[in-house]
Formats: sequence, structure tokens, C-alpha cells
Amino acid sequence: MPGPEPAPQIPTDITLDRKARVLALTYAEPGGERRYDLSFEFLRVHSPSAEVRGHGRGQETLQVGKRGVDIVALEPVGMYALQPTFSDGHNSGIFAWPYLRELCEQHDALWRDYLARLEQAGASRD
Repeated sequence: MPGPEPAPQIPTDITLDRKARVLALTYAEPGGERRYDLSFEFLRVHSPSAEVRGHGRGQETLQVGKRGVDIVALEPVGMYALQPTFSDGHNSGIFAWPYLRELCEQHDALWRDYLARLEQAGASRD
């Protein structure tokens, strides 16, 4: 007898593709599975850590020069999250399942906003 369907925010498959430099997350959705690819750079600049997000609204720190960042380790945190270690030493972001799903669903808008903030700051991805 099959088990219960996984909760929508919990991936059914997680693949760290070092060559393509993406974290691939697959979710069970009505009508089949859907895969999302989140680049290492995207994950690094959207880390939920205090270093990136600050401790409140308006305290965010724009992350620059992260185009070449890699994920050197990826660890589960209990049954609720993943914690990547990035090649620049950043390892304090704990990506809970609901936040990862949000990043997947809002990827394009978040990426456009990030690029606009970089441009406004006169900063670079390199």
C-alpha cells in the first residue's frame, strides 16, 4: 500500500549538480512531477541567513560578486531543511522546505529584482 503523498513544500528528489552548478528540486504536483533548478549563485544571494537578510526589514545586505560561487557541501537539517556550505565560506543559511519552495515558485521575479538592485548599486555579479 503506498504511503501518503508528500507535503507540497517537501521535494521528492534533491540533486546537487556540481557541473551545471544547480540544486535541482523535484516536487510532486497534480498531473506529475515538476523539477526546479536553482543556481548556486541564486541560492547564495537569497540565503535566509542574518548575514544576507539582516535582523529585520530594511537590513538586507546586497550580495555581490557571487557568480562563481559553488556549493561544497549540502547537509540535511533534521527533517525540515537543507544547509549548504558555499565556496566563499558562507554556511549559516538554513533553507527550510517552505522557503525553498518559495524560491522555486518565485525564481524569475526574485532574480529580476536582484539584478535590478545590483544595477542600482552599480555592483556586479563578478
